[in-house]
Amino acid sequence: MSEKNQLSQCTPSEKIIQTEAAPDHNPFRIARKQLDEAADIIQLDPAAHEILRWPLRELHVTIPVKMDSGCIKIFHGFRVQYNDARGPNKGGVRFHPDESIDTVRALAAWMTWKTAVMDLPLGGGKGGVICDTKSMSNDELERLSRAYIRQVGRMLGLEKDVPAPDMYTTPQIMAWMADEYSFMQGNNEFGVVTGKPLELGGSAGRGDATARGGIYCVREAAELLGMNLSGMKAAIQGYGNVGSNTHKLAVELLGMRVVCVSDSQGGIYNPEGLDHAELMTHKQATGSVTGFPGALPVANEELLELDVAVLFPAALESVINGSNAGNIKAILIAELANGPATPEADKILYSKGIHVIPDLLCNAGGVTVSYFEMVQNSYGYYWEEEDVHRRLEKKMKTAFRKVNETARKYNVHNRLGAYILAVERVADAMKLRGWV
Repeated sequence: MSEKNQLSQCTPSEKIIQTEAAPDHNPFRIARKQLDEAADIIQLDPAAHEILRWPLRELHVTIPVKMDSGCIKIFHGFRVQYNDARGPNKGGVRFHPDESIDTVRALAAWMTWKTAVMDLPLGGGKGGVICDTKSMSNDELERLSRAYIRQVGRMLGLEKDVPAPDMYTTPQIMAWMADEYSFMQGNNEFGVVTGKPLELGGSAGRGDATARGGIYCVREAAELLGMNLSGMKAAIQGYGNVGSNTHKLAVELLGMRVVCVSDSQGGIYNPEGLDHAELMTHKQATGSVTGFPGALPVANEELLELDVAVLFPAALESVINGSNAGNIKAILIAELANGPATPEADKILYSKGIHVIPDLLCNAGGVTVSYFEMVQNSYGYYWEEEDVHRRLEKKMKTAFRKVNETARKYNVHNRLGAYILAVERVADAMKLRGWV
């Protein structure tokens, strides 16, 4: 076969570029609806409201990558900078086969609100590439990671926009990205990304930061509700880095019994509890939690409706919606995923008296320790892990109490309380800068 024919057969990617997410649960529409509700309650200035409904900047890129077979494959990617009124944009890069610009827009918006809820001097950004990392070799992932940075690098920088790992991206991918950016600049610029390996300026405590921040929030919520979590049951949907660390920390820090977990291939259930170390060994050996000895199979959808004290959604958006929210039995929902509940679900859960720790707060431990990494990179001094944990716990407790206080002040559910707090802070920054 000629090289020309070989390339023509290989060039189309296996998925046509997505410009919008599925309309039923379009995350950007959900994000804007949530913003609109908060803006209406606080009577936000119309000009500020209109600015906040749109990303300030977004870049769509086409990325040719040479595959191990020798053919060229075309990938499509994005980088969205939603709002930087409070500081440089911050947000992860996702490698996912179902990525879309509307998902990236929504995640960049949520990151804007998240950094504001945590009172970090940052804005919100997000990036993504439509790809299936499970079908790619390590060398192909490296070439894609470097090519992505070559395309979006003009938007990046410690004072502009600092990416981080997200779904199916890793510290190694961050290292490749930092190295490629440094090569482009002609000098080391490792601070341009966070979530790096420790050897390249990563922060101690970054690996479990998202899960740990969520666990700190659950502990605060339990105290607020008068719950003793010791021995109580928990279920975790999603068993990647965040979900698996949540399992470990829920047992170690809260004394809970994790009875059900799931990943993209299915779930497992054991009413006596699942051993974290044994389950991790099984997942590393087989690639999934399914088939774990002594556990019964359970569907992802069933997991959400189990009779447990705490439910941890740690997977994808919109898994709790109008069709299943009425069946949720958990006392407390700790949202470790981004956007796991739709606005329709929020109303149902609130009416049922279920305490929801919203994603803007619950999973903000990751960006908080990423901010700590930026600080450490800037002055070249690195903290001990215990210092990171202590600082993170203080930030999570302060933010939890402020969100709860705001929700009570306006007599709304916690997500709306978090939105109101965040929108007021971003709008104040825009006003002070003379944008509105």
